[in-house]
Amino acid sequence: MTPDAASPGEVCPTGIAGVDYILRGGLPHNCLYLIQGDPGSGKTTLALQFLLEGVRRGERVFYITLSETKSELERVARSHEWSLESIPMLELSAVDSLLHPESQTTVFRASEVELSAVTRLLLNETRKHQPARVVFDSLSEFRLMSESPLRYRRQVLSLKQELARQGSTALLLDDKMGSGYGSSDPHVLSLTHGVIELEQLAPEYGKSRRRLKVLKMRSVDFREGYHDYIIQKGGLRVFPRLVAAEHHAGFPRESLPSGIKELDDLLGGGLDRGTTTLVIGQAGTGKSTLAIEYATQVAARGEQAAVFSFDETIGTALERAGKLGLQYPKYVQSGAITLQQVDPAEISPGEFADRIYRSVASGAKLVVIDTLNGYLNAMPGEKYLNNQLHELSTYLNQNGIVTIFVLTQHGLLSAAEAPVDVSYLADTVISLRFFEAGGSIRTALSITKKRSGHHERTIREFLLQAGHGIRIGAPLHEFQHVLSGIPVFRGQDRQMMQPPNAT
Repeated sequence: MTPDAASPGEVCPTGIAGVDYILRGGLPHNCLYLIQGDPGSGKTTLALQFLLEGVRRGERVFYITLSETKSELERVARSHEWSLESIPMLELSAVDSLLHPESQTTVFRASEVELSAVTRLLLNETRKHQPARVVFDSLSEFRLMSESPLRYRRQVLSLKQELARQGSTALLLDDKMGSGYGSSDPHVLSLTHGVIELEQLAPEYGKSRRRLKVLKMRSVDFREGYHDYIIQKGGLRVFPRLVAAEHHAGFPRESLPSGIKELDDLLGGGLDRGTTTLVIGQAGTGKSTLAIEYATQVAARGEQAAVFSFDETIGTALERAGKLGLQYPKYVQSGAITLQQVDPAEISPGEFADRIYRSVASGAKLVVIDTLNGYLNAMPGEKYLNNQLHELSTYLNQNGIVTIFVLTQHGLLSAAEAPVDVSYLADTVISLRFFEAGGSIRTALSITKKRSGHHERTIREFLLQAGHGIRIGAPLHEFQHVLSGIPVFRGQDRQMMQPPNAT
């Protein structure tokens, strides 16, 4: 996602595309901002990116560090392959030696240093450098030196006024304290023009999840709510929350055929562009194969398709499709179909939504999510699944994408409910289920819902054959109770499909 355009001079871009998008371009110039968060949430990394962006733009910058040494900051920079040579710094040991030249210690002790003297020193140093961007790391040192919340507030106010006179855009870093008068003090929060909060969540299994939220930003119509982000080589990568209402595109109202006449008859011609289809059934009924058949048809038409696989490895998916005689592996190899394997323990919903957004931006006309069960496992809480899926499907529909969600029901042979009910989100529902007939396990296919047009209400047999792909039989008129799994035959002759080599 790209930031909205902003007039030159109005904002100060942070150097993090996702944050600038959330802030509609960047931070308003000549203001004071509080960046608060959990330890390890990336506050220092964000601050360094902010200053490096200033260097890239030819601006003067300044880093005041009372929490970390210069060598520690350089270690952080090396991990991202950055150089801090162009960033002037005032570090903890320098402050201590300037205030107490007779002292040889390099440890900053709050009880030994007068808060007002530290403030004067810091302001004098910023006057020397005249920075357009400045970072103060961190407020916790000021808090330790203060004797009361009132004194702490006065010193922060003094710092704010001087930086404003110099025309500096400043970031104040602070740990998220939770309770007490620290970073959650409303009096201190009120002094800043904006507050950005970083969080690090620890799920019971898998990697840590990080998210940020803009608590306030005066005069900016920022994008509210939580936005996922990761820390990778190169800094923070933020995935703004997907807002479907902000994305619309014109597209032709037409159907996408499957290339299988019987299936197209069932669907009244095919799947319509700008609609969501739910393929639901027990494990092993052929849901994934049906979904990738549509991806293959899209590729055969010269269009792009994107398949996100949560439950099956890429190698297994390609091998299975090849044995069935499908052209799917050929189009994956050519790049017409993008197949991505997704590890639910390693990805956040925001990052996954960003992958889909980028696939659509690259020209994908069909998106397959296989399966929603895996997507559910990637969620921090089941209660948010329906809301995020609704926003995601609405975004895809408004951009004319044919979307296919695959959902596995619990159990193998007995009728069972799905782990989550998302049928109301789907425009079309394709149901696959096992049933017993003639001493063998068969698969029945039916279309239980299609909002966008007419569809058959018959039940047909669904068969996967090595070398022959998908076969759809005639309507099972002579069977009753097929959907119960134990049908009753009422005809004179069992009209079931048989493999070509059957005797």
